[in-house]
Amino acid sequence: MSRIGKMPISLPEGVRFSYTDAIALAEGPKGKLEMKIPYAGSIETHDGQITIEPGGEDRISRAKHGLVRSLINNMVVGVTEGFSKTLKIVGVGYKAQMQGKVLQLNLGYSHSITYAVPEGINIETPDPNTVVVTGIDKQAVGQCAAEIRKCRKPEPYKGKGVMYVDEHVRRKAGKAAVK
Repeated sequence: MSRIGKMPISLPEGVRFSYTDAIALAEGPKGKLEMKIPYAGSIETHDGQITIEPGGEDRISRAKHGLVRSLINNMVVGVTEGFSKTLKIVGVGYKAQMQGKVLQLNLGYSHSITYAVPEGINIETPDPNTVVVTGIDKQAVGQCAAEIRKCRKPEPYKGKGVMYVDEHVRRKAGKAAVK
């Protein structure tokens, strides 16, 4: 049995969870999330806790046990607290700004890049070199942040580009001067 799958998920006050016909539904103060989770085991809610039981002892059932628990836990955390990723932009003249539902990025190219914000995601730019991506769906927040980062990945020589706040870019030495 999975160590992660065995742990029960506690439901905070004001959060409702249901699982019927392979559809998991979580509602809370931040919003409502619905996800299709085909699972052979049982998912039960009682006494303010969600327990996930494995569907069998075969390899696939054991592998899905922890995955399903993590997906449901992310749904519960998302509707109560939400998720956030912060990106920093490093480089001379590099900046980001919101214009309605579009993120405008100037990243050293001859043109500016426009990124349309997906539904359910909120993007803020507290200053021109910081982008904060928030939302209730963990996967959507991570995907959105990754797409913004992909516009100009950090490079190892000068350290310029779009990177996560907690990301460390390993720097390389440039060309050595020839004597």
